[in-house]
Amino acid sequence: MNQSLYAGFDLGGTQLKYGLISQTGDIVFEGKAGTPPDVVNLMRLLETVWEELAGMHPTIGAAGFGFPGVFNLKEQRIRQSPNYPDIDNFDLRPALDRFMNVPYWINNDANMAAFGEFRGGSGRGAQTMVLLTIGTGVGSGLILNGELYQGSCGFGGELGHAVVNPDGDVCNCGSYGCLETEVSASKIVKNYKGLSESTDDLTSEDVYKKSIKGDQAAREAFAAAGRYLGIGLALAINLLNPERIILGGGVMKAGDLLHQPAIREAERRSFKDSFNCCSIVEAELGNRAGFVGSAHWARRNFGQEKKS
Repeated sequence: MNQSLYAGFDLGGTQLKYGLISQTGDIVFEGKAGTPPDVVNLMRLLETVWEELAGMHPTIGAAGFGFPGVFNLKEQRIRQSPNYPDIDNFDLRPALDRFMNVPYWINNDANMAAFGEFRGGSGRGAQTMVLLTIGTGVGSGLILNGELYQGSCGFGGELGHAVVNPDGDVCNCGSYGCLETEVSASKIVKNYKGLSESTDDLTSEDVYKKSIKGDQAAREAFAAAGRYLGIGLALAINLLNPERIILGGGVMKAGDLLHQPAIREAERRSFKDSFNCCSIVEAELGNRAGFVGSAHWARRNFGQEKKS
């Protein structure tokens, strides 16, 4: 008898990542497609991908979806998506119900990435962990006592919107000086331009290449972001006493340029014993984390549904 497979979908600003995992959590298929600019075409794409997956693999038992933004558990909709505003307040379930013929669950994309690392990546074996993904923004998810923490309405775990610099830049969420505004790729570029007085059109990768060549302003641009990252890490360490913090996302490819100042600042601002019992490690799954987590979330919830 064929065992069920579980599908996972992870919507990003530029790509939809999707795939299947087995009962044992192994990835058996993965794919990607460009993200459409509007929700109507997004739903058409999801329907097309789902029909292809279901046609190739008729034993899919359940599916999970990770959408970017603040997900309201009670309303089952994204309330605010700074990086994909076309799904703001869009009623997801009726649209997905049109073509989904298996049980499915929806959640925030960063929560799903955290669940992916917890079940199949650097978080395996941990009972309390934090995931931070640093790129265009800062996504985060929490595992507390072996369970995904979502908060009373689904808005929990948003460490990227903890204020680390009260006098910082305005954030897409409406606040000021969030971890996201102080550590993201665009802020590293802004740091560099301020220090070097450069007017060039640059990316954070360009700043990284300059730092490798010994550009002191480029190195300090990363160090400044790293210090604010360290403040965010200390907040998590002192509040949650996690056994593991996992760092991922494109900006973390800068390695020690960001990592070392972050660790120094986190150690300086944390309770010593809490800091010492927390391992700060790199994410393992990379861009796979979101769809892997969504599939694991479907597997977990489907199992619980069958028991009830």
